[in-house]
Amino acid sequence: MADLSDPKIDAAYQDVRSDKSETNWLLLDYKGNTDKLELTQTGAGGLSQLREVLDDTKASYAYVRVTYSNDKESTREKFILVVWIGPHCKVMRKAKISVQAADVKAVLRVFSIEVAAREKDDLNEDPIVVRLRKVRTHPVHIPISISHDIHI
Repeated sequence: MADLSDPKIDAAYQDVRSDKSETNWLLLDYKGNTDKLELTQTGAGGLSQLREVLDDTKASYAYVRVTYSNDKESTREKFILVVWIGPHCKVMRKAKISVQAADVKAVLRVFSIEVAAREKDDLNEDPIVVRLRKVRTHPVHIPISISHDIHI
């Protein structure tokens, strides 16, 4: 089980989600060989800046606000969860990620898509925006009424 008890994690999560903040990403890394996650960095430079700080020897989690436009007059913001497993990450750490990612999702809970990244090119913005455009912001609910009135 991953330890996400550091209060800095929730504060950074709220900061990324805030419309009043320029911060648009946060990065969580494991502290040494423990299962304790700590906030290691935040930034306002989007996915391109995040790619620059990812360590090829680590497994990390990032939460990112992605802003994109559908046309000249409108922009959208959606959130993504990045599960980073660097190409030179230790085998035992890789093995724990699938289980511990659920713990991270319980804390960084509001996101449109999860991006599994093994190489920094997996975090190129264009393909991620294509995926985000396909995600509905609000689920569509269609009421269905079934009548069982039987008249004899």
